[in-house]
Amino acid sequence: MTEQKSIDIHGERIAYYDEGQGEVILLVHGMAGSSQSWRELLPKLAQRYRVIAPDLLGHGQSAKPRTDYSLGAFAVGLRDLLDELGVSSATVVGHSLGGGISMQFLYQHPDYCRRLVLISSGGLGPDVGLILRLLSAPGAELFMPIIAPPPVLRVGDAVKSWLTSRGLRSPRGAEIWSAYSSFADPATRQSFLRTLRSVVDYRGQSVSALNRLKLKSDLPTLAIWGEDDTIIPVDHAYSALEARPDCHLEVMPGVGHFAHVEAPYEVFRLIDEFITATSDSAAHPVLEEH
Repeated sequence: MTEQKSIDIHGERIAYYDEGQGEVILLVHGMAGSSQSWRELLPKLAQRYRVIAPDLLGHGQSAKPRTDYSLGAFAVGLRDLLDELGVSSATVVGHSLGGGISMQFLYQHPDYCRRLVLISSGGLGPDVGLILRLLSAPGAELFMPIIAPPPVLRVGDAVKSWLTSRGLRSPRGAEIWSAYSSFADPATRQSFLRTLRSVVDYRGQSVSALNRLKLKSDLPTLAIWGEDDTIIPVDHAYSALEARPDCHLEVMPGVGHFAHVEAPYEVFRLIDEFITATSDSAAHPVLEEH
């Protein structure tokens, strides 16, 4: 990936990558993530498309103000970013929380959305991992500062480097460690909690975007899910298929919550073939489930 860029929108710094040329793909990362989560997929896509991958407000290198972190606010932020970059429409790819934001983006700004790709998306059912439910509870901010203390992070980074130097890599584990490590920063913790509590409570996901999938009936839609996802179960993929029967669904064996990190070549192929198959804007074919 090339050097990250930044832009001020409404007085807040938004960091983003903008690589490649051609039809635009907008990559929307998940909770406690950043544009770095696309590091394996973005360069591959940028060989054929213009790829824009922001750090959402409150995440990564973007500003972390005390503000609204609802799905609607994130959707407006994405629209404003595209406007600033002179982009009128894009294929929107959302992972986890980013999937929920992408469906909200479709609802609020349908003309900006050419296609929708959901990767282990939030917003399709109540189930979510226990840790996220616990962190959404009142008082979580009191113990979060002690769950990622500097000594633990230093040891963890050393172990990660040692394993990597010996060719032992776990893409799924690296992504989880990256999210965990980010909690050492107070501003990131506060932004994370505000974001989490806007969509999750102790019972699970509190916001449903299923009705958003029924909008814009001619919109090509692809759902990609890891069969071993323990954060948002694969059952939610079938909820998406039920809400939108023409949705193209790919369930990936042996893959967890981070398909774009765990199996980037396969995810690239799926997205590339999906865009190619739906490139005729006058008549989008109905794709069958595999």
